[in-house]
Amino acid sequence: MARMTDVTSTKAKAFEDNDLIREAAALTREFSIAKPGIYWPDFLGSALVGYIGLYFAMSGSSLVIQFAGAAIAITFLYRAALFIHEITHMKRDHVPGFRWVWNFLVGIPMLIPSFTYEDTHNQHHSKMRYGTDRDPEYLPLALMKPHMLVFFMAVAALGSIGFLFRFAVLSPLSLISPWIRRETVARFSTLSINPSYRRALPEGEFRRDWIIMETGASLWSIGVLTAVAIGWIPLNAFLIYLTIVAAALVLNQVRTLVAHLWENDGEVLSVTEQYLDSVNVPPPGIMGEFWAPVGLRYHALHHLVPSVPYHALPEVHRRLASKFGDGSNYDKANYPNLRGLLARLVASSVSGGKSS
Repeated sequence: MARMTDVTSTKAKAFEDNDLIREAAALTREFSIAKPGIYWPDFLGSALVGYIGLYFAMSGSSLVIQFAGAAIAITFLYRAALFIHEITHMKRDHVPGFRWVWNFLVGIPMLIPSFTYEDTHNQHHSKMRYGTDRDPEYLPLALMKPHMLVFFMAVAALGSIGFLFRFAVLSPLSLISPWIRRETVARFSTLSINPSYRRALPEGEFRRDWIIMETGASLWSIGVLTAVAIGWIPLNAFLIYLTIVAAALVLNQVRTLVAHLWENDGEVLSVTEQYLDSVNVPPPGIMGEFWAPVGLRYHALHHLVPSVPYHALPEVHRRLASKFGDGSNYDKANYPNLRGLLARLVASSVSGGKSS
């Protein structure tokens, strides 16, 4: 049963729940195959509905139609975009072609080609990096002052403008300046929330893929801005497009706020401690499927079984919850809703946040 719980005293013991780890490993072996028959319809359907919504948001004959279109676009393009998380974990031969089709249909038009997440996201799963200053996706937000939470959300709200500038301006400039290239890769090429994280230059086959994706995103960004400048795309339609991309980024940032408890201040944690610092929001609540789709409502479970595809996580959760029961370490990472998690984070920040 999902419920709120305080894991601080459990964390302090620095332990590993070996029974839980072994059971999770066994289920990983059973459920590690991604199913193309689920991935393709889910992704393509989400993208199609999202772009239909975007069309009506940009060209609807009334404000009611435009707002309805925008709501549909945000919901479904957000879902389609979050397949980027699956791309970072799946074996390419499980769903052939998915990575490139995703980039062409969603990653590039939404200004988040998959290289911005690939390679670095797996560092967030590293036992020696998670929760430390070398983790690109971790900040001890629960230990920071409330203004940092406001800043955290403001960054997402400006994200569509920032990504447009990155690909339309910095990408071309980086072709003529090695220094701009190094800085662009290090500081402006990763979906990271850790401001001290610096990315290394890509190498090998990944470097080739990166160049293809970045070229596509740069040409898209320059093309869109040019079309707006010469009047092919109306300014109001362009602003609606940017707003919808920004809204999806804000929604993802809200999800990120509650993906972890954010209570670790740089220590190396065991796998169990990483799990307890992470969050599941399982059924019976249904809203989690909207704000944390594509398996991300099982984010703590994902840290136990990172190679298990999103469509198998509900069954893995059901089995682990049934085996270990209420009050177990597995149960302690399960929470009932977004509202309670946000309240917990804000209360922790207000009462104990440190200056940053």
